[in-house]
Amino acid sequence: MIAYDKLTEENFFLTSLDSFVFLQEVRECWRRVDGTWKLLPIAYTDDSGPDAQTVLAALQAGDPAFGAWEDGKLAGFALLAKERFGSAAQYVDLAEFYVSRPYRRRGIGEKLFALACRGARELGAEKLYISAHSAKESMAAYRKYGCVEAEEINRVLAEKEPCDVQMEYRL
Repeated sequence: MIAYDKLTEENFFLTSLDSFVFLQEVRECWRRVDGTWKLLPIAYTDDSGPDAQTVLAALQAGDPAFGAWEDGKLAGFALLAKERFGSAAQYVDLAEFYVSRPYRRRGIGEKLFALACRGARELGAEKLYISAHSAKESMAAYRKYGCVEAEEINRVLAEKEPCDVQMEYRL
């Protein structure tokens, strides 16, 4: 049974990510080629994700986050950066969004995404901004949730991860 709740300093600790599996075996990625999105054979192993201290610092700064737990073990989490941006301050960034590998394909990501959207609405945003991993599977999930290419590009986020696809979700 998966339990969902806000992440807080009372339920997220420096050890909360010790058994978290960020691993993603990437075989294909979306890239813009001559103005058109194409799925290309780009293979690598991605084992990146934030460390617990980074998440704790965000929580201490007041950034909202949501977690999914099974038997006391963190199965997934979504973290928002609370500062709004865009030409009309319409966006809030989905700064971190992960489901641990053993828990994928169980609907956890979809539920966490919905919680993140609710959190972004509570911050007054009109849209959720996602600098999305361009892997075929990641993009399929975001598109399934209803995300589309961002109307406005956050240059800082786009330059930080130049292979990401800049997306948005209207709240």
